[in-house]
Amino acid sequence: MKITEYIDQAKETLFSFEILPPLKGQSLHDMLAGIEPLMEFKPPFVDVTYHREEYIYKQHSGGLLQKVSTKKRPGTVGICAALMNRFHVEPVPHLLCGGFSKEETENALIDLEFIGVQNVLALRGDADKTEGRFVAEEDGHRFASELVRQIADMNKGIYLHDETETGFHTDFCIGVAGYPEKHFEAPSLNYDLKYLKQKIDAGAEYVVTQMFFDNQKYFDYVEKVRAAGIHVPIIPGLKPITTLSQIVNLPRTFFLDLPDDLMQELDGCKTNTDVKEVGIAWAIQQSKELVKAGVPSLHYYTMSKADATYRIAKEVF
Repeated sequence: MKITEYIDQAKETLFSFEILPPLKGQSLHDMLAGIEPLMEFKPPFVDVTYHREEYIYKQHSGGLLQKVSTKKRPGTVGICAALMNRFHVEPVPHLLCGGFSKEETENALIDLEFIGVQNVLALRGDADKTEGRFVAEEDGHRFASELVRQIADMNKGIYLHDETETGFHTDFCIGVAGYPEKHFEAPSLNYDLKYLKQKIDAGAEYVVTQMFFDNQKYFDYVEKVRAAGIHVPIIPGLKPITTLSQIVNLPRTFFLDLPDDLMQELDGCKTNTDVKEVGIAWAIQQSKELVKAGVPSLHYYTMSKADATYRIAKEVF
């Protein structure tokens, strides 16, 4: 079932969350067991992140360095199948521009269609860690709107090569990312909305926002998005702060602000336990206000750790 259909049929705010594939060599069973408590709140869908390849350098005799590609978190397609089999929930795999050619994207979409996946989230993705800016792969997409268009074309039976049979149509519901505090590369929020409009015009059907900690920024964002002529569902993304390091790392990594009221509470925290209690309480407050405002779903960035999100959901759903 498509995300937009769940939203249309829902009589109240839905609960959903995002997980990371386990690192190579770690157990899928442990990850699934870890998120199982969240199934109590009946999420209709679970996002599964995708990760581009990275490069390491192996030193050989004579001082020569060999550049070797590796994927630290493989298995997105397999995890989608496991979620469907174990929890009977709709998986939403992330698809990236960065690190993938159009051909690889097409093949991934065919594989996802074969196992019954109906929803995907199309993202540009981050720059390679070794590069200062985003660089598309050879024969890859530069922008998320181009990736959306490829998925939408496959929904129409249009494939990359003329020799491909065109009688088979995929039927993916396409989601994209939105940024209440603007994408860090955009010069202004209004300019950022032009890119969002391009993604919607290309075929995207719903938006999931970057995390934020001030609900007013979400409400203002929705107002601006609607004024820009975009009328698809906008799902707010939330994450509780749970460690001292996140107080610094989240704003720096995701280019967002922490409200002064939240910072005053966090300022007195001496341990991760203290931070976690403040972060959970703040996220509960955020969640209840958003539910009261009638948002379509609350989407939590769990990092595959269920305990904090479980405590929040227990108070809200």
